[in-house]
Formats: sequence, C-alpha cells, structure tokens
Amino acid sequence: MPSIDWPNVAINVGVAVSVIVAGLIVHSFVFFALKQIAVRGHRLLDDSLTRHCAAPLRLIFPLLALDVVMPSLKLHPMIEDLVEHVIALLLIASVAWLITRAMLVVEDMLVQRFRIDVPDNLRARRVRTQFEVFRRVASIAVFVIALGIALTTFKWASMLGDTVLASAGILGLAASLTARPTIENLVAGLQIALSDAIWLDDVVIANGEWGRIEEITTTYVVLCTWDLRRVILPISYFIQTPFENWTRKSADLLAYVYLYLDYTMPIEPLRLEFSRILTSSPLWDKKVNVLQVSDANEHAIQVRALMSAPDSTSAWDLRCEVREKLLEFVQKKYPECLPRSRNELPEIHARVAPEDGTLRPLTGAGENDH
Repeated sequence: MPSIDWPNVAINVGVAVSVIVAGLIVHSFVFFALKQIAVRGHRLLDDSLTRHCAAPLRLIFPLLALDVVMPSLKLHPMIEDLVEHVIALLLIASVAWLITRAMLVVEDMLVQRFRIDVPDNLRARRVRTQFEVFRRVASIAVFVIALGIALTTFKWASMLGDTVLASAGILGLAASLTARPTIENLVAGLQIALSDAIWLDDVVIANGEWGRIEEITTTYVVLCTWDLRRVILPISYFIQTPFENWTRKSADLLAYVYLYLDYTMPIEPLRLEFSRILTSSPLWDKKVNVLQVSDANEHAIQVRALMSAPDSTSAWDLRCEVREKLLEFVQKKYPECLPRSRNELPEIHARVAPEDGTLRPLTGAGENDH
C-alpha cells in the first residue's frame, strides 16, 4: 500500500481553503457593488437582493474558484475526478437556485410597482397574476433542466439511456396516466395566466363560495371567503367549471335592496329618503341612485332600491346600511304602510226597492226610517 504524501495533502488542502476564502472575498466585493448600484436605483432592490440572492452567490463564487485551480492541484486521478464531479453538481444546483431566487427579486419589484391594495388595480392584478404563474412554471422548468443536466454527468445515466429509449413508449404511457392531473393543472395554470380568467384579489363565487383570490399556484387556487376560511380549488376548476367573477373588468358593482310594503305607501317620500341616505354615506360612489316599484302582488308591493359602490365589500356594507335606514324610516313615518294581512270585511251596501220606489241600504242609519 503506497504511503500518503502528507506534505502534498497539506499543500492541496491549504490551496483549496485559500481558494474558497478568496472566492468568498470576491463574492463580498461583487455583492457589495451590486448593493450600491441597487441602493442608488431602489432601496427595495437592495433588500430583495440581500434576502434572495446572497446565499446562492455565496456558494457559486467559491465553487468557481475551486474549479479554476483544480487542474493545478496534484491529486490522484480518481480523487480529482470525484472532486470535479462534485463541484460540477454543486455548480449546476447553485446556478438553478440562483435563477429561481432571481425571479423572486423580480417579483418583489413587481409587487412594489403594481400594488393591489389600491383602487383601480385591474392592471396590477393582471400583471401580478401572470408573473406569479409564469414564475412557478419557470421554477419547475429550471428544476427539471438542472436535474437533467446533473444526470448527464453520470456515466451510468448515459448507459441507461439506451434502455430508457427502448421502453419509452411504455414509460410515456404510464407517465401520462399517472401525471395526468398534474399536467392538466399545469396547462390550466398557463391558460389562466394567458386568458385572464382570474387574477389575484379577484372577487369570485366558485363552488358556491364567495371570496377573494388569495393565491394562484401551478396546481391550485386559494379562495379566502368572507368569514376568513380558505377554500382550496384545483386550478383546472376555473377552466372547466362556470363561476362568477365580480371584478373581471372593474371593481365597482351595482347593489340592490328589496322592500315589501303596503299599497298605501307613498313612493316619493321613500325615494327622497333613499337619496338622502346615499348622499350621506361614504360607501356610495355617486353613480347610480334609483328607487322603483319593481313588482306588485295581492299582498304587497315590491320596492327596489338600486345603488352603486366602488367594490364588492363596500357594496355589501352599503346594502345593509340602506336596508336598515329605509326600514327605520318606514317604521317611524309610515308604520301603517308595513306589510299586513287584511281580514276585515267591507261594509255591505246591498240595496232594495221599497214601495215608494227609492233605493235604500239594507243596513245602516236609515234602515229603521219608515
């Protein structure tokens, strides 16, 4: 058994450690320069670069430095091949890691540039939704490509290639059947991003639930309901199933309130009170103000108060406010006009022809007048 050349091992270890330290120093200088450029341009970019890209860059620079000095190190051929192979795998993984983290930096900039917590945010929600879907799909693509490149560095992978190609038909069929839901959801995610069927923060009614689109992934959509429940729906649901989108073109909505009143209710005072309620409410966007008798049956009349609001939340609150105040107005000013059931019998006015030929009521004050 050959003796170990410890002096050579010590030199190689020292060189490797020195190179790693040098790579970290270069990383510090490069990252410091990037941060200075980012600070001059945008403070958020500085924070985002530090948060997302510092770790993968800290791994890439030492690996590149080691890869450069490897030919100059006096190593056993087997050890040298093993070390170079490990460096290559780590570089592939770190570059893929850096690409996915860089997309998060772009997403942070888009979040700052296109805010969805402001009025008139249709374009912002569209851009944010499309980029989030594309980022998730791209992250999957980067992972698959990196894995494929890493496998090509193994000799057994190339030897296995002929066998895999020979049975590609069977494997392809099995994969398509097994991964069909995943593939459908992935394609549905791309369709969602391209067709603009739903965006982030959209108000929708899906699967019988009212809520806002909180998150869109490559496989599912998170719907936050009005009572803060989270309904998880497969993203293919929004391609295959009809649903209501209340903010497809604009956030403003028409809200309505129905009142059922007696036929004796005067409409004009109610209409004036309705206008007064809307004028004094900050929830009304001053676009629609209509009160009409929309129906009538044998029991009561139906009065519809139609109004507009800037968004669905305001529309709901405005409906409740108008309904309460109109009912209070009728109760105080016209309590007799609330719906009621009439059981009283009308007075009988049947008339008879007495001997003198005059018509008199069968009942009443003159029935004893002979």
